[in-house]
Amino acid sequence: MVDSAVPELIGVGSPLVDLLLTVDDALLTDHVSGAKGGMEMVEADAIAAIVKKSKQKPVQAAGGAASNTTVGCANLGIRTAFIGSCGSDDLAAYYRDKLTSQGCEARLVEHPVLPTGRVLSLVTPDAQRTMRTCLGAAAALDPALFSASTFAGARVVMLEGYTLFNHELTRAIARAAKAAGAELALDLASFEVVKYNHGVLEELLAGQVDIVFANEDEAAAWTGGSPEQALADLAGRTRLAVVKLGKEGAWIARGGERVRVGIEPVESVVDTTGAGDCWAAGFLAGHLRGLPLAQCGRLGALCGAAVVQVMGAQVPSVEWTRIKGFLDAWT
Repeated sequence: MVDSAVPELIGVGSPLVDLLLTVDDALLTDHVSGAKGGMEMVEADAIAAIVKKSKQKPVQAAGGAASNTTVGCANLGIRTAFIGSCGSDDLAAYYRDKLTSQGCEARLVEHPVLPTGRVLSLVTPDAQRTMRTCLGAAAALDPALFSASTFAGARVVMLEGYTLFNHELTRAIARAAKAAGAELALDLASFEVVKYNHGVLEELLAGQVDIVFANEDEAAAWTGGSPEQALADLAGRTRLAVVKLGKEGAWIARGGERVRVGIEPVESVVDTTGAGDCWAAGFLAGHLRGLPLAQCGRLGALCGAAVVQVMGAQVPSVEWTRIKGFLDAWT
């Protein structure tokens, strides 16, 4: 008998409050170092300086890659929980409320000193987002917290790629997930994550990661080749591999099976923040309900299309209800 109180999917990652700004390319050129579309770790004062230069007040939302995916699954009827470290401040209370209000169990560990983390998302007119992240308390998650009992009963543990910067923590989560008998899903997060953590990725993909998500840039950083080459490489290391191709859809591979899925058309793209996270939410919801790969990919595309039409990664509840209708009809 299935315990209805036990989460089917548990996300682990950084509880980050998103600060969203619409900017022009000139602001990136003049005041932001690094490649457009990338992510860099910075201190809180660097984020404050960019916000000041923009002369705008950011839109605030609960974010973080694994959290976005986990909450998305919750909105699609999957029993979920999210584990992360936050501060003992107002942003932590805000974050906890946002999780629980969407049906996700908030297993947040509060740090007594460090502040709740935040990420500045700079959205340019082409809907591309360039991110600057201050982890704060999110970087203080203790590897000793994780054992098989942490994930008891879960079918999937969703781990965000940014956790790879802490090798000890990543290994502890992977070991605990495997000991609990859960599938370990990993989103590669950004090309910088892949570039600077190639060694530990090799280790994780050698028998610990079951499901891997990558976009074109992350796939190129991994193999140096085409998306198809990356798909073949990742599928040879994991049970299930996904390479997302932006406007061209996505490739999905499981064993010798290959499926190409398209995108869902939208009237206009407002912001791509959280698009990959929400795509993964739809895909994993379908996976947990035993759907064929093509339908899992269609659910991913529906979720990705919904989120790019709003600022930030918070899909309106009416859209979640609509997409859940597809999932319910197919199961």
